[in-house]
Amino acid sequence: MLGGTKLDPALTNALVERWRPMTHTFHLLCDECIFTLENIDLELGLLMDGAVLTGVASVGDWSAICEQLLGKVPNKFSGSRIEMKWLEDNFNYIDNSTSAVEREQHA
Repeated sequence: MLGGTKLDPALTNALVERWRPMTHTFHLLCDECIFTLENIDLELGLLMDGAVLTGVASVGDWSAICEQLLGKVPNKFSGSRIEMKWLEDNFNYIDNSTSAVEREQHA
């Protein structure tokens, strides 16, 4: 079974209460906390160099995109959203005999 991150409602609420949108910071008991691009790079490993993407993306067929990327299509969409429960039910477990494509879909 793949490991995952469980959301902690109390922690989420505490962070929301301490978020200051005017300065894009969290005000904590110890001091002010800012998330920088370097933090995001270190935590998530996202690339920060290359072309910048801006603007609105228009996507026509979410079913086709899900089929292409996930190999499965959910019963329903909420706009462009997929329910986390559906993702958990369909991609929570992967065994050692799966193909490289199936491992990529689970990732």
